[in-house]
Amino acid sequence: MTERPRVLLLHTGGTLAMRRGPDGSYAPAAGALAAELEALPELRRAPLPEVELLEFEPLLDSSDMRPEDWQRVAEALVERLPGVAGAVVLHGTDTMAYTAAALSFLLEGLDRPVILTGSQIPLVEVRSDGRENLITALLLACEPRLREVALYMNGRLLRGNRSTKVSSFGFDAFDSPNLPALAEVGVEVVWRDELLLPGVPGPVRAARLRHVSVVALRLFPGITGATLRQVLRDPVRGLVLETYGSGNAPSRDADLLAALAEASARGVVIVNVTQCLRGTVRMDAYAAGRGLLEAGVVSGGDMTAEAALTKLSVLLSQDLDPAAVGARMAVDLAGERSAEPSALVST
Repeated sequence: MTERPRVLLLHTGGTLAMRRGPDGSYAPAAGALAAELEALPELRRAPLPEVELLEFEPLLDSSDMRPEDWQRVAEALVERLPGVAGAVVLHGTDTMAYTAAALSFLLEGLDRPVILTGSQIPLVEVRSDGRENLITALLLACEPRLREVALYMNGRLLRGNRSTKVSSFGFDAFDSPNLPALAEVGVEVVWRDELLLPGVPGPVRAARLRHVSVVALRLFPGITGATLRQVLRDPVRGLVLETYGSGNAPSRDADLLAALAEASARGVVIVNVTQCLRGTVRMDAYAAGRGLLEAGVVSGGDMTAEAALTKLSVLLSQDLDPAAVGARMAVDLAGERSAEPSALVST
């Protein structure tokens, strides 16, 4: 009889294993997941792996996740991954894309799957999407061709640091706007092998996150230099600036651009990502973008805002000067961004 592989099931909280409280609202419940797993007989036979359950204390609604929780997850994975085929991280959907991206930058030497999943409806409810998400994620976590952090929901396996939440109520809660799904799960699992990252020689280890102040700001019509100066005050060391279109900002507001240049000059790393769901930043395409380039702003290419913020947090935690951080933000480290286009787009 073939021995079943083992998969770590790391339960951080989230909707999948929530229960209703006295007021009728859903909240994490310690021990609830173990009880639900016992009620799923398919988990006790092949092709599903044996499950090694690790439940965090306390369990968190993902709205409460902080960078120190990303570190806890990464360290738990480093400790237990050598003894399992892969890992599934159960997580709330609200900030799942942030945690998936953070883990892709924190985990070094990763040579097996780490898959985040969750649900929009708790497992205790009749119409829950949690059962399929959990079972499929456990199966995919045994797949040796997958050697990166991914996110699985509703029949699609997405690269973790390319994912963003696009629906608060649909089962298709996540999308990967600038990269196709790594695999589509239907009657068969259809892999896009050409997209998969190669394994990194181990052993797996976790980078250290320090308490660095990184903020995100979405440009809006009428934003002023004074507002930017307030946002960029010490101790801020990094800013993800969500701009218009292909990376544009107001070009006739000299004070706004001066505020960015002042911050950049004192060592704040400012990364430009687009507000658009799809597409990339090209600050040399329009005059409205060139001002940002001249102010020392770094292109985020086609990174999601979640990937840019978590990558910046990890890099600023290392012993790097601002110029080195900016240079590394502009290159692909973990499959989070595409190569820069070789020519300007036509308009």
